[in-house]
Amino acid sequence: MARSKEFEESVVLDKAMRLFWEQGYEKTSMTDLVNHMGIHRKSLYDTFGDKHTLFLKSVDLYDHKISSALAAGVKRSKTATEALQFIFLSLIHGEGPPASGCFIVNSTVELAARDDDMNHRSTEMFANTEKLIKDIIVWGQQEGEFTTEYNAEVLAEYLHNVSIGLRGMSKTSMTKEKLLRIAMLSMDLIRR
Repeated sequence: MARSKEFEESVVLDKAMRLFWEQGYEKTSMTDLVNHMGIHRKSLYDTFGDKHTLFLKSVDLYDHKISSALAAGVKRSKTATEALQFIFLSLIHGEGPPASGCFIVNSTVELAARDDDMNHRSTEMFANTEKLIKDIIVWGQQEGEFTTEYNAEVLAEYLHNVSIGLRGMSKTSMTKEKLLRIAMLSMDLIRR
C-alpha cells in the first residue's frame, strides 16, 4: 500500500525556489535541498524529479507569482503612469532575501548560455514582461500620457531593458534611492 505524502507540494516547492534564488543553481546541492525543504531525498525525486527539473519548476513558480502580482497591480492602477510606476517600484523593492535581485535575471545570467531550458524560459518570461509594459505604454499613448514619437514596442524594449538593469543592480549595495532616480528618469523620457 502506497504511503500518502506528508508534505504540501506547493510549500516545499516554494522552499526550493527560495533556496535556488538565494544560492543559485550551481551552488545548491541535493543535500541542501533535502535539508531546506524538510523532505526525504526519495520524496524529492519521486515528487519533483531531478535537481534540474526541480529548479525549472521553481523558476516557473517564481514567474507565476511575479507575473500575477504585476498584472494585479497594473489592473488596480487608474492611469498608465501609475501602472508603470507600480512595475518599477515592484522590480526595485521586490520580494525575497535582501540583495537577492530577480530570480529570473539571476538564473538567466547563471545558466541561459548553456542551458536550453533556462534560455527558452527566460526568453519567454522576458517577452511576457515586455508585452505587459507595451500594453501600459499603448494605454498611456492613447490617453496622452506618453510620447507617440516612438512606437510602443520600441519604448517597451527600452523600459524592459532598464528594468532588467535595475533588478541586476538591486543585488548590489546600491541605494534604493538611486534605483528610483533611474526608474523615474526613464519614465520622464517617455512622458509627453
